[in-house]
Amino acid sequence: MKRRLKGILLSVMVCVQLILPSLKAHAAQTIYENEIGTQDGYSYELWKDYGETSMTLNAGGTFSCQWSNIGNALFRKGIKFDNTKTYQQIGNIAIDYGCNFQPDGNAYLCAYGWCTDPLVEYYIVESWGTWRPPGAESKGIITVDGGTYDVYETIRVDQPSIQGTTTFKQYWSVRTSPRTSGIISVTEHFKAWENMGMPMGKLYETALNVEGYQSNGWADVYENTISISGNGYFEETIQCENMTLTGAYTGKINYPFDGVGLYANNDACYYTQYFASNNHNFTLRGCSNNSNMAKVDLIIGGEYKGTFYFGDEYPAEYTISNVYHGTGSQTVALKVTDDNGLWDAYVDYLIIS
Repeated sequence: MKRRLKGILLSVMVCVQLILPSLKAHAAQTIYENEIGTQDGYSYELWKDYGETSMTLNAGGTFSCQWSNIGNALFRKGIKFDNTKTYQQIGNIAIDYGCNFQPDGNAYLCAYGWCTDPLVEYYIVESWGTWRPPGAESKGIITVDGGTYDVYETIRVDQPSIQGTTTFKQYWSVRTSPRTSGIISVTEHFKAWENMGMPMGKLYETALNVEGYQSNGWADVYENTISISGNGYFEETIQCENMTLTGAYTGKINYPFDGVGLYANNDACYYTQYFASNNHNFTLRGCSNNSNMAKVDLIIGGEYKGTFYFGDEYPAEYTISNVYHGTGSQTVALKVTDDNGLWDAYVDYLIIS
């Protein structure tokens, strides 16, 4: 399931089914060992100390994972920040999630991440296996998203971290009644922790995380949409196959990604976006069908705003920065207008920030 458009999306997306050329089926990627990367606009990571693990990277923020005979293993998809901004500077962070969580032993389903200055590993635990973490004395109870959470502060001495083996604190919010779907208002936990004398530094990461500890199990994260808003910061990812398709040959594709193929001049996909401000960066992931340069125009409110260029068949992101446009509801279109018959354009997702 791809990222869903949130409240700012004002129109209903209509997907037009057209006849497509024969395309190779695209299977989700599965990894088995420690790995960090990006996919569909999300960062991902599999980390373990030992044992058997697998993580299947599905569309958007979704993934599935299995683990057995492990010491400690973490599987997550989320957003990596640049360690230069506090959560107050970034804005309101929330995770809309759903997971079939099936641990056999000790495991956590949680919002997870790190911050620096001070170095802190944080958990917002929604569900757990045979043991409710972290085994410390609660500092108090907070109410967030209609549920209650115990708050804890623990310390790890000479343990692995994003800064190597070192000593660092852990912050915890642990739900008093477990659940496996809903909204996690991450920023509200940050605020509550700071009010309880637990300072947050510069944000490094926020992710939905499945963690196993000396256990077996599996999980299917079928929904994981992370949204950031407020304080002047905005980011939204729109999957191209969820847009309205137009043009003589435009159609959906499933290789080299789930997206849209633009095969001739005037082929396009579009949708309606609400803009509160008039300046944004636009990043499009896409590629050519061969070694020739593919070109896709960005059109907002009927006005040309720039062109995305993709030099070959390997998917990549291309950004047009500081685009000025109208406010309110605007039609955002991705359109081919300079096709010379030597290439086709494949488009995956559009990030507005």
